[in-house]
Amino acid sequence: MFDYTICKCKQVSFFDVEDVLNKSEKFESVEKAFKEVQEITHCSTGCGGCHDKILDAISEIMTKHRPYKA
Repeated sequence: MFDYTICKCKQVSFFDVEDVLNKSEKFESVEKAFKEVQEITHCSTGCGGCHDKILDAISEIMTKHRPYKA
């Protein structure tokens, strides 16, 4: 996987999102993971255009990269 910018307003990359998820203890849902990623990176707090892209990245990371604790 290569790194790319997801949130241009706050300069949040795919690797930034992945880093937050790797440091988290567990996730019950993509929506709760989004809240944590947003709190740490401030993604999707500018124009909001990246909201769905951030959710897609979280889903991809949670399902393909590591078995997150539920």
